[in-house]
Amino acid sequence: MSAARSYPPSATRGQILGNDRSIERAKWPVFVVGCHRSGTNLLYNNLLSAGGFAVYRGYLPIYKMLIPRFGSVEKVKNRRKILETWLRSKGFRRSDLNRHELMEQVLNTCQTGGDFIRIVMEAIARNQGVARWAVYDPDNVLYIPRIKADLPQALFIHIIRDGRDIALSLKKMGGFRPLPWDRRSGGLMATALYWEWTVRKGRQYGAQIPRDYIEVHYEDLVRNPASTLATLTEFLHHDLDHQRIQSTVSRLKSNSSFLEEEKQGRANPVQRWKDKLSTQDIAALEALIGPSLEEFGYPLTTPLSDREPGLQEKWMRAVYPLFLDTKLALKIKTPLGRMANLSALELTDSAAQEDLPT
Repeated sequence: MSAARSYPPSATRGQILGNDRSIERAKWPVFVVGCHRSGTNLLYNNLLSAGGFAVYRGYLPIYKMLIPRFGSVEKVKNRRKILETWLRSKGFRRSDLNRHELMEQVLNTCQTGGDFIRIVMEAIARNQGVARWAVYDPDNVLYIPRIKADLPQALFIHIIRDGRDIALSLKKMGGFRPLPWDRRSGGLMATALYWEWTVRKGRQYGAQIPRDYIEVHYEDLVRNPASTLATLTEFLHHDLDHQRIQSTVSRLKSNSSFLEEEKQGRANPVQRWKDKLSTQDIAALEALIGPSLEEFGYPLTTPLSDREPGLQEKWMRAVYPLFLDTKLALKIKTPLGRMANLSALELTDSAAQEDLPT
């Protein structure tokens, strides 16, 4: 299993890091995206540990939460509300930015969601004395076209993981809320369809920008980190030295949903589903998402005769993509986006904040 695409097709590390176009590309912003629990955090930590990137582990959900909630950034009143809200967030508190300088720049020059991200991240990079920044947010996989339109130089790394492991992990964490009638079963099958839908969205969008999009597999990053990082070095035109990265990443706190295994020294994040899922669950998952698993490079273990989808699986396959498409469209294209939940921002009391200039 290996990365599906890389840029350029062939070059040595010295050639990649040495020509003029590489120097230009070596400053372009990077977005780490993928379905939740796919290893986006691990990949992001690898990038930051390489050096040369601004170190920031805050949250900038401009497309997912802030624009749906308050409206287009082009309007000053909306921009003001977005900024007022983000200045109360944990993401701002982690940025170490000057509140008044940020207010002035955002209110006077920000016209798009991409501008908002760029203004924040460029300020963080300047403060840290580096020329490049990267953003980690799994949900940005659903907004690749908007990000690319706002930030034409944006590069995207889409990390993909075995859908059986994703379904297992997200089910354990309650990370996906299935339709009411599927909740009694724990939502394992519905969560697998969410994984399939998310990965397909990312691949669909990535196919439109092949020079600026790459796919890597979580399993490769874990089992063959040196070769995976070498591929990303070519794509990003950024030296991702494996030894330097490992010396830092090994000390970082894990966000695994199976921390109890890590504490006991028996963590194996690759193909955990083989030990944790029953034979019946594996067969059901492979009947439901088997074609996508194979397409994305993951072999099946259940004989074909035992994974013929039944009426329930066929019904779920018909309903869930429509449900997820509709839910996303309602959020970003209708007033229902005003109901976007902001709890993940961990906001402080607005009364404790200074007023923005009028």
